[in-house]
Amino acid sequence: MANIKIDESTCTGCGLCAANCPDVFEVGDDGLAHVISDKCTSCDIKEIADQCPVNAITVQ
Repeated sequence: MANIKIDESTCTGCGLCAANCPDVFEVGDDGLAHVISDKCTSCDIKEIADQCPVNAITVQ
């Protein structure tokens, strides 16, 4: 199980994470990304975090 966090003060809500891994991320009504699950078998969560344009996602 991964520990996934999104820095809401950094997130721009671009939706890249939610588009690439909708089992783990969603863009909420506030326009920011949120973690909805801490595991996924269909995507590499660390790779998704690395693709974040503002480095708002951390995975431990």
